[in-house]
Amino acid sequence: MADTDNVKESKDFCLDVPVPREAFFLKGSTALDWGMQNRLARIFRPPSGRTVMLAIDHGYFQGPTSGLERIDVNIVPLLPYCDALMLTRGILRTTIPPSFGQGVVVRASGGPSVLKELSNERLAIDVEDAARLNVSAMAVQVFIGGEHETQSIDNLTTLVDLGLRFGIPTLGVTAVGKDMVRDARYFRLACRMIAELGAQFVKTYYIEKDFETVTASCPVPVVMAGGKKLPELDALKMAYRAVSEGASGVDMGRNIFQSDAPTAMIQAVSKVVHEMMKPEDAYDLFQTLKNEKK
Repeated sequence: MADTDNVKESKDFCLDVPVPREAFFLKGSTALDWGMQNRLARIFRPPSGRTVMLAIDHGYFQGPTSGLERIDVNIVPLLPYCDALMLTRGILRTTIPPSFGQGVVVRASGGPSVLKELSNERLAIDVEDAARLNVSAMAVQVFIGGEHETQSIDNLTTLVDLGLRFGIPTLGVTAVGKDMVRDARYFRLACRMIAELGAQFVKTYYIEKDFETVTASCPVPVVMAGGKKLPELDALKMAYRAVSEGASGVDMGRNIFQSDAPTAMIQAVSKVVHEMMKPEDAYDLFQTLKNEKK
């Protein structure tokens, strides 16, 4: 029990200092619980409100794709330069150092391999295991217009409900089949549906025309998917256009770990996303860092 002798009378109530009422910095997140906001703040940098996520979850349906043959060799050295890591729980437990302090977005859906119909996914993690892993968010693919659209929507809503119980945000990922049209109309539909059904943020692809209408019509943060491997300057230009047109960051995989100099590339991407560095200047930085390593 605390010593009650010589207890000083309370007197400094700072009556002239108003109580701060600052809104949470992320779009559509002001009404979320403290735990959810805290987890989102691990993914998105408060100063910029943006994120550089490093996506390395490809193996859950593709196996050891190029650049991800050895996570410990190829990916662990990149960890200091990303804001968040998107991966499976298997890789998190086996390969990522527990000292990693940035955001962790765990892949929560899965099922078919690249050899089967990809939209036939189920939830692939229990929310209690996600809580044990102390993840910052759970990611689920949503196949709007796909063969198993309703099933993937059910995966999303189930995960959202579980996440709300445990204070873990849900990332809804727009999964586009090879035969689907990739245009603003489709992505407006997909992103808006995912947000309206409860996801706290959305991951989608960049499109050249009217991408700003996709981000503007989505009431939660939109993170740009990196997509296929591009030349480094083209990837930096795409990231710059995306954040200029309302994206709250990027989730890049192949455009980083399949680069000739992944460590240099992720640092250049971060400059574009957080400081709005011009793509040409970021490419010069990439070349400089690449040559320094040599």
